Amino acid sequence: MLTRVTRHWLPFTQMDAFDAPARTFVRGQGNYLEDARGGRVFDAVSSIWTTIHGHGHPHIVEAIARQAATLDHATSLGATNPPADELAERLSALTGTDAAFFASDGASAVEAALKMALQYWQHAGEPGRTRFVRLAGSYHGDTAAAMSVSDIAVFKARFGAVTFATYAYDDAGEAIAGDDVAAVIVEPLVQAAAGIRLVAPERYEALRGMRPLLIVDEIATGFGRTGTMFAHEQLPVRPDLLCVGKGITGGALALSAVLARAPVFEAFLGAPAQLKQFFHGHSYAGNPIACAAALASLDLFERESTLAHVASLVPRLAARLERLRPHPRVRDARHAGLMAAVELDGPAAWDVANGLYDRGYFTRPIGDAIQFVPPLSTTPAEIDGFFEALEAELSA
Repeated sequence: MLTRVTRHWLPFTQMDAFDAPARTFVRGQGNYLEDARGGRVFDAVSSIWTTIHGHGHPHIVEAIARQAATLDHATSLGATNPPADELAERLSALTGTDAAFFASDGASAVEAALKMALQYWQHAGEPGRTRFVRLAGSYHGDTAAAMSVSDIAVFKARFGAVTFATYAYDDAGEAIAGDDVAAVIVEPLVQAAAGIRLVAPERYEALRGMRPLLIVDEIATGFGRTGTMFAHEQLPVRPDLLCVGKGITGGALALSAVLARAPVFEAFLGAPAQLKQFFHGHSYAGNPIACAAALASLDLFERESTLAHVASLVPRLAARLERLRPHPRVRDARHAGLMAAVELDGPAAWDVANGLYDRGYFTRPIGDAIQFVPPLSTTPAEIDGFFEALEAELSA
């Protein structure tokens, strides 16, 4: 008979081995989480790349409470609300785009962007452009179309019945030259789900001025993670469609968006009878509370000089990674901004991660890589503490 502590079926988790009391978080404050046993652990993965300014930041909490008391939710299907309007304006100004389409999570934003690309080419008189090109080792989410433009077997191999074929980007531009390509989708600088794998900026060169649309997936890398507000700012590309999520609300609530440049958005304009509007939507798209949290998070980037703080931390992180490189159990150590990974030589990453938890640091490995993607509010002492604990665990 099946016995278990929780009926909550967790993602990417073997429930038969899950120790609920040891991994039940009951409180978050600043850069730390507290579990049901009273343990306090540093959130070294920003609760999977979402938390920006720390847990429970008063400015975000107050914005959520104020908005919840004013307007908790109203549909975005043929209606709007002030927080959503303001957030669309601010995101467009930040990114040089012209319209914001809101969704619920990262995969939902990718799904919407792919459908936008297909419908765009129908309106542009090239309905034969139906194929997509993606990077090798890509990951864009777990919904059907997002899986299709992903390239990590463990995430999609079982679900071939609901995915479609895509082309691999070959750096030389051959894959993007076909007249059947609707869009190229890329992760900028860092392929997070591939183990914080870094992609050389020159690999994006061939994407400039191409005929297909360029979709840039900043769901993991956006909002300061790589040192600039968005990672693509460091690349020679300008996205036609930009997907953002995770850190958009500072990590407090689920929200994502597709940010579109004017030529794409304007292709969907016309008389109602033409049925050119985008045939896609989400029940909670543009939720006022989530948008209020996102606006508060953007405020904090300015008030707390978040990007300048990140810039001050990067040399410290780089030095700690360099110190680890000679360790006999370390195969590689890499980072872009505050997104870092220590790749181990051997299949012991989970043992190391569990040992780190016991030492007060919460992280999850990706394959053989121990990831360190902390909140942007991290301090130099917290960086030192994590790597001292990691060094001790590797030498235990």
